[in-house]
Amino acid sequence: MQETMLKILKNIRNSFLISVLIIFNVSAKDIRLPKDVGSGNTYTKSLQKGFKKYGYEIVNKKDGHPVRAGEKAIRFELRNGDCGEDSGKWSDCKNDRQRHELSGKRFRGKAWYAYSIYLPKDFKTVYPVKSAMAQFHQKGSWPTLMFQFTDMGYYADRQLGYQTQEMKKLLDVKEMIGKWNDILIHINSTSKETGFYKIWVNGKLKYEYNGAITGGKENYFKFGIYQTKVSVWPMYHSQTPYPTQVVYYDEVRAGKTKESVTKFLKK
Repeated sequence: MQETMLKILKNIRNSFLISVLIIFNVSAKDIRLPKDVGSGNTYTKSLQKGFKKYGYEIVNKKDGHPVRAGEKAIRFELRNGDCGEDSGKWSDCKNDRQRHELSGKRFRGKAWYAYSIYLPKDFKTVYPVKSAMAQFHQKGSWPTLMFQFTDMGYYADRQLGYQTQEMKKLLDVKEMIGKWNDILIHINSTSKETGFYKIWVNGKLKYEYNGAITGGKENYFKFGIYQTKVSVWPMYHSQTPYPTQVVYYDEVRAGKTKESVTKFLKK
């Protein structure tokens, strides 16, 4: 009798949770970051198959992890061979790529986005492998803005039709290793000439562009570690093992105002 009642209660609970997800249009796969870490968006794993458990995790300051504000941060780790697939339609493994990223909801028009990024003191670059750490991307189409890390620094890579239109250096490598950097973006995501990007780094305006942003599709923000053309590594570093990369993010926020995405940061 008791076992039967427990099953009934479990079914009621599951039904209630499903109803809540439907009412609020939230997928069971959606990831909602702790308020300490992020706000204004929900995320999914960029590739559903092959995403490792160590790929991303919420970590705590008390355990010795770097944190920008509050008590928690997000830790991404990417090892050589961490390539996945997206429901059989796309395979990183077959396209010379590997990643651990989280992808946000699609949007159009004006929005504010912010994130803080930290590279550990023992961080090693994988250059000339192309390495993106955060980007804006269109669903089923080309990326509109990628934040690329090279052996010379951190760059805003504005793209149109799968082609880089402009590369703007935001930070030197020495400014990133072992330090937190705050990135703030104001965007008007549109295919019209009224579109724009404005990017601040640690409170200073570092890049501004006015004009078409997209090809007409919705944009979405994604962040983590994404590497392209992995096979070029041994051509330049035949005697060096491929480095594992760890990157921390914190204060990953989206909103309609600057205040809503920066209010928790302390100078």
